[in-house]
Amino acid sequence: MRLTDRIRVEAIRATARFTVSYGEGLRFAGSDLPAPTRVRLPTRHGPVPVHLYRPAAGPLPVHVHLHGGAWLMRHPQMDDWWCRYLAATAGVVVANVDFEVAPRVAYPVAQHQAHDVAAALAADGTPVSVGGFSSGGGLAASVALQARDAGTFTPTLQVLGIPALDLSAEPRDSDRGMISPDLRRLVRRVYFPDPSTRLEAYASPLLASDVRGLPPAVVLTAERDVLRAEGDAYAHRLRASGVRVVHDVTPGVDHYFLTEDPVRARTTMAMVAGEVSGAGRPRG
Repeated sequence: MRLTDRIRVEAIRATARFTVSYGEGLRFAGSDLPAPTRVRLPTRHGPVPVHLYRPAAGPLPVHVHLHGGAWLMRHPQMDDWWCRYLAATAGVVVANVDFEVAPRVAYPVAQHQAHDVAAALAADGTPVSVGGFSSGGGLAASVALQARDAGTFTPTLQVLGIPALDLSAEPRDSDRGMISPDLRRLVRRVYFPDPSTRLEAYASPLLASDVRGLPPAVVLTAERDVLRAEGDAYAHRLRASGVRVVHDVTPGVDHYFLTEDPVRARTTMAMVAGEVSGAGRPRG
């Protein structure tokens, strides 16, 4: 790894808690929930901290949330607003996973940790859904693929928010938007340093040879987001393979699709909460 890349990524990691506040205007519900309980769950790469948001006592379905940050920010608290909203509105325990990121690790560590945490939470038969935003959306899609291939558990739902699903293509300088070509190249160099691994399905779910048998999906994309094409294409592939898909495109916005249109965000968030709530309970 280049020394300049390591210094840059360590700086991103160290300052994330001070620089990321994109969801503060979206605290529509759940602010009155207690602080999350911190537990450590086993993975093949060692124990991983998980923050559990519980809206009520007793057995509840679990939604495993995987935060964004381009595999460079280890800061699950960036999505505290979403975890609180989903716990309060969907009536599920939200498990916000504090997986490891670059430059301390490289692919496939975060993918393995995300899967292993979800599988551990599902081991006693608890219904478990998975989801995430941006790189976390890509991780959620990877978890669903890993779970299907290994037969470890069956997620009840996958929520793929503005997901990063194809790490194989070199970013173009002509791409404009919130996620710059420079940042996308940095991610490839430091978290996917071996170009051959970027073609693997668990790194780039869009490139999976077969998406049949995957759980129902909610795919959220944004009209002006550079990642939109990946999310749209994955939604189409899933639907063509017989997977139930709810595909929602927020018009006129870039990558921070909820923050940029907080009025529409209320409808989008409520829809996702309804899907998560319904997925974890018997339909009658």
